[in-house]
Amino acid sequence: MRILLSNDDGYFAPGLAALAEALATLGDVTVVAPERDRSGASNSLTLDRPLRLRKAANGFYFVNGTPTDCVHLAVTGMLDHLPDIVVSGINWGSNMGDDTLYSGTVAAATEGYLLGVPAIALSLASHHGQHFATAARVARELTLRAMEQPFGQPVLLNVNVPDIPWEEVRGQVVTRLGRRHKAEPVVKQTTPRGEQVFWVGAAGPAADAGEGTDFHAVANDFVSITPLQIDLTHSTQIAAVNGWLGQDKAGL
Repeated sequence: MRILLSNDDGYFAPGLAALAEALATLGDVTVVAPERDRSGASNSLTLDRPLRLRKAANGFYFVNGTPTDCVHLAVTGMLDHLPDIVVSGINWGSNMGDDTLYSGTVAAATEGYLLGVPAIALSLASHHGQHFATAARVARELTLRAMEQPFGQPVLLNVNVPDIPWEEVRGQVVTRLGRRHKAEPVVKQTTPRGEQVFWVGAAGPAADAGEGTDFHAVANDFVSITPLQIDLTHSTQIAAVNGWLGQDKAGL
């Protein structure tokens, strides 16, 4: 099995090292990750400058770009074969609900999916980062299942793992994305030169976190597995927008 790994925390992140170690015996593992933390980069591509690909002492490749750049470069130019699966993570912190729109971890997996490769994004749902081994074991089990029971078509899974010992995990559940309240206000500061700067505020608390959501699963010590799609079309509003345009035309 040919496995491509990436992340958004950088090639030096402990979660990536744990992931690479866990999957090493399942096949040929290639790691291509950003040279620095690119959390929140979403699906951005670097189009205004060339990208550099370098190899670290541990064998990981790193790129001076975004998580999406890393997977795109690997699949379309670096590798001489199409990976069997792309695995992104293990992110330090959750990627649930609205987080998926901003997440570089999810974006790296999404790029693999868009290029026709099954992909999994994995996050450890805590900023304490105490149990990467738990998430790594989940990653290994899911990757092994994907190898033994392939979907037959590209699939994009967003996986969030509670930051607890493996023995305390209650199981795995398939979930939908929850929703957050709006983000906290920006934090204003003044630099020593008297310039005003702003820090983006923290994500808000969960608003839709009921049973069946990723938030609910992780809060109850379950691994959350959410299948994602990329079609952003709001299908139920097509008729409404058609009618709205028709009214506008009638009024011209």
